[in-house]
Amino acid sequence: MLLQSAWGKVMIQVQNVSKTMGNQNVLKDITFTVGKGTITGIIGRNGAGKTTLLKTMVTIVDPDNGTVSINDRDVFADSKAKESILFVADSVEALKNYSTTAIASLYADIYPHFDHDYFQALMHRFEMPSTKKIKQYSKGRKALFSLILAFATRPDFVLLDEPTDGLDVVVKKEIMRFMVDEVAKGDISIVIATHRLDELEALADQILVINQGEITETFQLDHLQERFKKWQVVYREHMPDFLLNHLHILQQSGRVYTCLGEGDLDDLESQLKETEPLLYEELPLSLEDLFVAKLGSERIAE
Repeated sequence: MLLQSAWGKVMIQVQNVSKTMGNQNVLKDITFTVGKGTITGIIGRNGAGKTTLLKTMVTIVDPDNGTVSINDRDVFADSKAKESILFVADSVEALKNYSTTAIASLYADIYPHFDHDYFQALMHRFEMPSTKKIKQYSKGRKALFSLILAFATRPDFVLLDEPTDGLDVVVKKEIMRFMVDEVAKGDISIVIATHRLDELEALADQILVINQGEITETFQLDHLQERFKKWQVVYREHMPDFLLNHLHILQQSGRVYTCLGEGDLDDLESQLKETEPLLYEELPLSLEDLFVAKLGSERIAE
């Protein structure tokens, strides 16, 4: 992890937020906080509610129950509270017929803290043509332009939905470094909903796991090693049944098991060794391992 958490006063508080659409409970009693100068990642499978949650946080979607507050100011009751938070969708098609210059002028009219000089500096930094219409950009350039606009508004909080989708590897790495630098200044917090688990692993302080509309797990990335361990073991025949009930099996190929331990790790490790496997090895732990263990083996995004 590149960034150290800076939990001070609670900046965003989502409390008991629920939303039903049709007959589906899209969000169920969601509660979490986002601290100052941090990056929070939201992960979950397709349809888990990630995008709906982000839209609710910026009042695009009204919750049936619950509150979203910024520094104790309810965003649904106090319109001024929304000035410090900005949502970046995974598409900018609504503005595709406008030039980048026109869009920047529009944002300057809407957002009181829009920094035109910073906008131009970022456009230059990422070598973005400043007179093109959005529809002339590639998918990756559209995504990059959305990020530039977001940070140029100088918000306190940026909510990103699949922010690196379509970016090439070089630009993606530069954008990730840019986001870390912005947050490291302590003036901005970022919430990212994405299925790019390897990127979150390098960026985030906190991970929220959302499953069928509920926050089922919350991880502080710098404490993962204290809660989980990953092993690969090989047996003459098969893993004893009692261990299968105490481990997350990430992968099995014949007599070879890749598994994740959670809870009393010393006790689990002792039990593994007592079964005298042919091969026993501890492996590096990744965020993808936790995703597989908690949500299933198919990595897909909303």
